[in-house]
Amino acid sequence: MFDIVVQNLLSPVVLFFILGLIGAIVKSDFKFPPGLSEALSIYLLIAIGLKGGMELSNYSFSEVALPIAATLFLGSIIPVITMVILKWMMKLDLKNSIGLAATYGSVSIVTYGAALTFLDSTNTSYEAFMNGLVVVMEIPAIFVALLLLAILESKKAEELPNTKSVGISATSLSSIISPEVIRESLFGKSVFLLVGSLLTGLIVGKEAAMPVVQPLFIDLYQSVLLLFLLNMGLIAGQRLAVVRRHGIKLLLFGIVTPVLYGILGIFVGYGVGLSLGGATLLGILSGSASYIAAPAALRASVPDADPSIYLGLALGVTFPFNLAINIPLLYAIASLLY
Repeated sequence: MFDIVVQNLLSPVVLFFILGLIGAIVKSDFKFPPGLSEALSIYLLIAIGLKGGMELSNYSFSEVALPIAATLFLGSIIPVITMVILKWMMKLDLKNSIGLAATYGSVSIVTYGAALTFLDSTNTSYEAFMNGLVVVMEIPAIFVALLLLAILESKKAEELPNTKSVGISATSLSSIISPEVIRESLFGKSVFLLVGSLLTGLIVGKEAAMPVVQPLFIDLYQSVLLLFLLNMGLIAGQRLAVVRRHGIKLLLFGIVTPVLYGILGIFVGYGVGLSLGGATLLGILSGSASYIAAPAALRASVPDADPSIYLGLALGVTFPFNLAINIPLLYAIASLLY
């Protein structure tokens, strides 16, 4: 286990992230050119979507139905567990609990990409359709979190004495899950590009698409990921001070829950017949936290939630923890089942 962690820490992917982290901590004047970070993000989203679509074209629906159902289950249950931990055990306020429920129920595309690199370095095979499951898991957590908010606000309004309905109990669901929320969830940058690229790869097929996409989206993927993680290290380093202000309990939440959710994902993956690599990837998806899709939806639907909590914790604590430690840890745990 120790050797696996060291191997992961010394990989170019993690070292470039650490380089960016150190740059932020020592307040280096190094900065990414404006627009480059956005361009790298777009590239990674398209690359993962295309690869997922091309591989899915080789499978029938019956072959992927059970893994898709398992992914939907995880994307729906993790926000509920998060709410129980934060709202009733840690006594965090409702809006920020919802923000973290959506963030930790959704996924980190870059963490997933780093996990693929790790599995490739250990010569561990995995189901090619796993890239498609990234898209499946990106959406349900947002809707479940917003549904929980509507239900809890409705219940709270009903419990207040001498108050009349002010449109919360009767229309809370329709007002919270509004057309704008649906638009952000389904057509925000990450989901839109992932789904669009996945459908393109699925429709065209691997044989026809590969000659076109391989030079840019396959051969250069690892190199572009290094640049992206260098920038993410800079951003994460800037968020660390913000997260520390919210106390040790949230810091522990950002470290402990990725392991717990990851183990849950591994057991679910094992239960639906995924390979060692597939179950590891499902565990890593379960243990990751979104800093693109979920925050975009939260800005539109739960503006009272503090971005420094849900975005700072996901990016400043959970992302580096997953990158350096949790990926090899979950791989080691999954290996015990196979």
